[in-house]
Amino acid sequence: MNSTFLALTAAVLYLLSGGLIGVRLFRGHAQKGVRRILPLFVGLVGCVAHGVMLYQNIIVPEGLNLGFFNAFSLVAWTIVLLLLSTSLFSPVENLGIAILPLAVLAIFLDLRFPNNHVLPQTTALGMKIHILVSLLAYSLMTLASVQAILLAIQDHHLHSRQPGGFIRALPPLQTMENLLFEMIGVGFVLLTLSLISGFTYLDNMFAQHVAHKTILSIVAWFVFATLLWGRFRYGWRGRTALIWTLSGFVVLMLAYFGSKAVIELILKK
Repeated sequence: MNSTFLALTAAVLYLLSGGLIGVRLFRGHAQKGVRRILPLFVGLVGCVAHGVMLYQNIIVPEGLNLGFFNAFSLVAWTIVLLLLSTSLFSPVENLGIAILPLAVLAIFLDLRFPNNHVLPQTTALGMKIHILVSLLAYSLMTLASVQAILLAIQDHHLHSRQPGGFIRALPPLQTMENLLFEMIGVGFVLLTLSLISGFTYLDNMFAQHVAHKTILSIVAWFVFATLLWGRFRYGWRGRTALIWTLSGFVVLMLAYFGSKAVIELILKK
């Protein structure tokens, strides 16, 4: 099937799903019934179209094409898939109001700027596992960051005694906070496994072309470790949790996409 058609289909469905979530949020509707299921279903169909497009773009005869925009689109797809899957068990679909438009941006960048960075078929299984675990860690921490922002907005409105329609549609503050730290906890485990697998299967994690990625990933690990320790020891929440979460997220994104952009988009030119 034509990649352009799949990309446009996925983009339209993502925007429709995000729009349905936004309408329900700002009207303050409760998270139940058709109003909750419909945007998830629309988003899932879009996720399928996006996945097929990625399969065609990434699975090539030489191996896996993980060029910058392919990788960006793949991370976006993984985030959407995690969001939709988690929404079946926890009330996190509201994150789609920010995640789905970003996924649309990733799709159009991938469509507009195709590039090649092929991982050969001969790549060791351990290395492929490292890439998969890293992808999941980055994706989950992205969800956690959006959740932290939404939690901060909710907390601000409640303290300002302005619980409008947007706030009424959200789960209780305690539930939102618990979901945030559950995401961070699982993401931290995945990030730990990513670092362990990297040191195990890469010849030299501090080689010149990956040193900055390794160092930034370790810094992000310490940021999230400190946040989780602060939560356990001192009950950190609110603005403190937001600052630490977003700081770790920025460092982690710089570790992967920052280094990848420099190597593939800047230095190649």
